[in-house]
Amino acid sequence: MDSLRDLPNVSAEHFKVPALEHLTGAAAVTHKPRILLLYGSLRERSFSRFLTEEAARLLQALGAETRIFDPRDLPLPDGAPVTHPKVEELRELAVWSEGQVWCSPERHGAMTGIIKSQIDWIPLSAGAVRPTQGKTLALMQVCGGSQSYNAVNQMRVLGRWMRMLTIPNQSSVAKAFQEFDEDGRMKPSAFYDRVVDVMEELVKFTLLTRALVPYLTDRYSERVETAEELMKRVNLPKAADVATGKSA
Repeated sequence: MDSLRDLPNVSAEHFKVPALEHLTGAAAVTHKPRILLLYGSLRERSFSRFLTEEAARLLQALGAETRIFDPRDLPLPDGAPVTHPKVEELRELAVWSEGQVWCSPERHGAMTGIIKSQIDWIPLSAGAVRPTQGKTLALMQVCGGSQSYNAVNQMRVLGRWMRMLTIPNQSSVAKAFQEFDEDGRMKPSAFYDRVVDVMEELVKFTLLTRALVPYLTDRYSERVETAEELMKRVNLPKAADVATGKSA
């Protein structure tokens, strides 16, 4: 490959130039987008839960299928085996999902431990399955006072670490206690309009990318590593040859 003449460290065998046909030729996926929603408070009147429930209603209206995970009784990370029922439930939902919504209150200038625990229980890999890689992600937070973006900024770092496609838009609801009625429904406002924007964008990005995840997450470094591991396995001397000295 002429283009690699000045790149001696690159393995030509595993180097692939992105091609438009790979981005347009994916098989159509016809089921509703599957969105998992997580929230970060256990309070009876939890504004992050109210916002999450409102987001789920919007997602359903936008054509998505939704699941909201209830974090009550989820143990602390490493505080229970992965066979704990709540851990299994969360991990199964993560695998099921094609996109996710994370919503946290801002507490002491950060996301809550409740939302972080849920994220920590979702592994980067589980056998051959990567529960979050290539899946879309939308971020929201609720504030007790003036508008802030500390929690969504932290969650954006986590989403990148979990290899998720975090959408550009995000929602931060200031003085959340003023934005919901007694039934927990969000009142009309510019904050509400932004939530609609974020959910609409999430569905669009999910529809755009979900069929392409295998191609979008196919990495040169992993192709090289896989090939090297295969060569090591294939070239390992057989036990009988070692015993008879044939491998020498």
